[in-house]
Amino acid sequence: MSSTDISIHEEVHHAHEEHDHHHDQNFFEKYIFSQDHKVIAKQFLFMGIAWAFIGGFLSILFRLQLGWPEATFTFLEPILGGWIENGKLNPEFYLALVTMHGTIMVFFVLTAGLSGTFSNFLIPLQLGARDMASGFMNMLSFWIFFVSSIILFSSLFIETGPAAGGWTVYPPLSALPEAIQGSGDGMTMWLIAMALFIVSQLLGGVNYITTIINLRTRGMSMTKMPLTIWAFFLTAVLGLLAFPVLFSAALLLIFDRSFGTSFFLSDIYIAGQALTNTGGSPILFQHLFWFLGHPEVYIVIMPAFGIVSEVIATNARKPIFGYRAMIGSLIGISVLSFVVWAHHMFVTGMNPFLGSVFMFLTLIIAVPSAVKVFNYIATLWRGNIRFTAAMMFAVGFVSLFISGGLTGIILGNSSLDIQLHDTYFVVAHFHLVMGAAAFFGMFAGVYHWFPKMFGRMMDEKLGYVHFWFTFVAVYLVFMPMHYIGIAGFPRRYYNWTGFETFNIFTDLNTFISISAILGFSAQLIFLFNFIYSIFRGRRATANPWHSNTLEWTTPALPGHGNWPGELPVVYRWPYDYSKPGAAEDYIPQTVPFSQTASSNMPHEKELE
Repeated sequence: MSSTDISIHEEVHHAHEEHDHHHDQNFFEKYIFSQDHKVIAKQFLFMGIAWAFIGGFLSILFRLQLGWPEATFTFLEPILGGWIENGKLNPEFYLALVTMHGTIMVFFVLTAGLSGTFSNFLIPLQLGARDMASGFMNMLSFWIFFVSSIILFSSLFIETGPAAGGWTVYPPLSALPEAIQGSGDGMTMWLIAMALFIVSQLLGGVNYITTIINLRTRGMSMTKMPLTIWAFFLTAVLGLLAFPVLFSAALLLIFDRSFGTSFFLSDIYIAGQALTNTGGSPILFQHLFWFLGHPEVYIVIMPAFGIVSEVIATNARKPIFGYRAMIGSLIGISVLSFVVWAHHMFVTGMNPFLGSVFMFLTLIIAVPSAVKVFNYIATLWRGNIRFTAAMMFAVGFVSLFISGGLTGIILGNSSLDIQLHDTYFVVAHFHLVMGAAAFFGMFAGVYHWFPKMFGRMMDEKLGYVHFWFTFVAVYLVFMPMHYIGIAGFPRRYYNWTGFETFNIFTDLNTFISISAILGFSAQLIFLFNFIYSIFRGRRATANPWHSNTLEWTTPALPGHGNWPGELPVVYRWPYDYSKPGAAEDYIPQTVPFSQTASSNMPHEKELE
């Protein structure tokens, strides 16, 4: 960093200090329209938790239908109103439940909730910055997300119901308001909500990237950054490059729905009547959607990679194995994620040679993913492991990622994918590798950084109960789905009892639904632990986990500006755990090499 860069860097932080010192904030400025990255992170977390329970509840509703397709559920009539008649779900409402569940979980929980929480909270703290590059843009990002959430949530209560074209909203179903009820006003609200959501994510992404590049404290080179920051940085880059493509797809879909254009429509008949639309192609929408959709998989999972890397290294009391290889694998995943999107489209009739290209690239992306898994296992090997609740979820993440990743190799083969494409095998695969694994990463992060967020500790025993119920339930739900998927059981079917072939899976579907209900119920344990601990949890010390990264050098509950005095100076990488000759089994990044002469490696002695 040049002297000019340092002076600019210090002026920015000085300005933050002056602002905080001379301006007394009222309640709304401090907690509602706050520009403090830590408060905004909590806002994203609270919204993410709320959305997770809404999305989970919707999944329980359609699992009731799938587990007991001939039963009546009259007790749901006060909740669902006209969407359930004589105890039977309306078939179109079933499609709406599936659509909204997928949308909420993928975008509003595992994108905004996960990345919005931990990118906001950790980037300034782990880089030694007072705040984000733009506090106002950061605040705007959350409140645009909040407006987007209100619009999407409101669509659940309109007369024609929420969007019902699947979470991928493929045209022509989504492009024709007259097609089904769920393609009416609910779909319009879905598109508006998604457009605002994308704007929110782009504002956040620009802020994250700018902060990481420009506001690192003195000594914090790129190769001294924790893997969490590398993961958040590359996640933001992915979002910045991929989300505008989905924005354009949503905009063109609005044009087709409202202004008579034909970007995605051609030769459509409704009730025997030909529409005037010609020249469009619904396959074009699929290309646009999945050009975002596959990087989106890694936008969801890469923050979890970063969180798990930090939690495993801290609780194994070992340096992370293959630090540079981990960075290289993150970069490799980021690059390859942009050239594999059409493996979602093997059944669209694409040229077989083109399919083989995407198949090859898809299988190649397994290599950097395998590098990460190998490095996690190598870090755990012979470590002095502390099984905290966060560590349990981190190890659970590795297990789920391996299980789900192996089935991804199967689906990456086009000849197999064509047979399995619209079966429960696909549902099981992406729920394991992306859905459940990302949730486990999120839980690991909440348990690990809760003391820094709220100044108190979560109850570890309740954390263990939460983990085991959730871990077992996830496998009991999704492992049987692989089996029935191989047998050809189709996804998105409201009722399958009319097919003699599938009636043999009645008991297995009931078992899956019971497991899903138990897994959802286990999250109430987490909710109680989370809320109770905010107010009544044991008070945390400044560094309860004996970690090396900079956030633990702040006060137990840091104020706006993070450090009350000078910013910390970084001398070493963040994974100096259990170094031979060291007085403690951890050496924070702020400790100079001159103070650890007995444990310095040969290449570090010249830095003393």
